[in-house]
Amino acid sequence: MHTNASSILTVFHDGRFWIGLCEETDSGEYHACRYVFGNEPDDQRILSFVAVEWPKLRFSPACAGTIAPAARNPKRRQRDAAKQLAATHPSTKAQAALAEAREATKASRKTALRQRKEAEKEQRYAQAHAKRKQKHRGH
Repeated sequence: MHTNASSILTVFHDGRFWIGLCEETDSGEYHACRYVFGNEPDDQRILSFVAVEWPKLRFSPACAGTIAPAARNPKRRQRDAAKQLAATHPSTKAQAALAEAREATKASRKTALRQRKEAEKEQRYAQAHAKRKQKHRGH
């Protein structure tokens, strides 16, 4: 079975840091993630990032959609690459995927915090109940 997989790395400066926007599509599912390089990365650092760090990245949950399919004509691909280099902003699809991932993380953190607070409340109640019972026995 042949899967249509595609990956794009866009490196841009956001005013403070150099950011790598990693976009991946596989079988119609779109994933994105953001990587902060810090100071300006050279070609060697970008190549080592793709070779070593890319498999370790935590991408956003799957979104429907695809990255535009690559044209077969090499001249068309060259023109498309030049257009992408001229555009300094990340794609809105990537921004939407990253926002969705942030919201999912925020919701899971909120749920975990609520459960932890409830467990602490129950523990304090049990402790106070045991203390009252101890006092009632007169010990």
